[in-house]
Amino acid sequence: MIDLPPDKPSPAASSAPLEPLPADTPRLAIVTCAVLEAEVRELVRTLPQVRLVHMMEQGLHNDPPKLRDMLQQVVDQIEQRDDIDAIVLGYGLCSRGTEGIRPSRCRIVIARAHDCITHLLGSRQRYAEYVAANPGTYWYSPGWNKHHIPPGKQRYEKLFNEYAEKFGKEDAEYLMEQEQGWFKSYERATYVHLSIGVTDQDLQYTRDCAQWLGWQFDLQAGDPSLMRDLLAGNWDDDRFVVVRPGQAIHMTGDDRVIDAAPVVRV
Repeated sequence: MIDLPPDKPSPAASSAPLEPLPADTPRLAIVTCAVLEAEVRELVRTLPQVRLVHMMEQGLHNDPPKLRDMLQQVVDQIEQRDDIDAIVLGYGLCSRGTEGIRPSRCRIVIARAHDCITHLLGSRQRYAEYVAANPGTYWYSPGWNKHHIPPGKQRYEKLFNEYAEKFGKEDAEYLMEQEQGWFKSYERATYVHLSIGVTDQDLQYTRDCAQWLGWQFDLQAGDPSLMRDLLAGNWDDDRFVVVRPGQAIHMTGDDRVIDAAPVVRV
């Protein structure tokens, strides 16, 4: 379930001790969605305080109760270790799938963000400003393109073939009309990246998706500062929430997005 970052061998497999840390530096576990895998692995390479990284499968936000249950199980398991002081979640609110997550021993730290796009753009303010100026945006990124099939010709053909095999061609055509219906609320494919994992082929793939859908294409260079500070332990109250034992992640309903609230015992 849990793996160490690249270039950080397990202490059991190496005679070299882990790098000593200043007394006030917390030892961190990172739990993040696979959509941010490349970015997280690159950014933690120079962070000795990161003791382990765990990747969760992409798409769990589509079933928020499942995401919540699986994240809580991972948190509970990590807290059984005695070499972790804080658990960093590489998530946002994520369809409220992180709401209610609570620690029993460690601190949990999460960015004030609706989803992973805020992590890539660098701030929730930039995210809000972009969406306000460009309604109807569907986001693409190195991780999104790798871990699921985004809207485009490839997705259409894959789903059509699956439906045709199960229900026949005529029903498949009807189901695809329904599938394509929700795309009408979008008009832009925006690819955002931190110069990590991005390739010319990936950019062209996103352009091809946009062209096939009749959407505009936009390219946004991201800002790694939010993710870098989250992973390094530079947690100011404006951008991050530190959840302590006895508290849980709570949706605020305002521009703070997330806060810590006392656990309600039923």
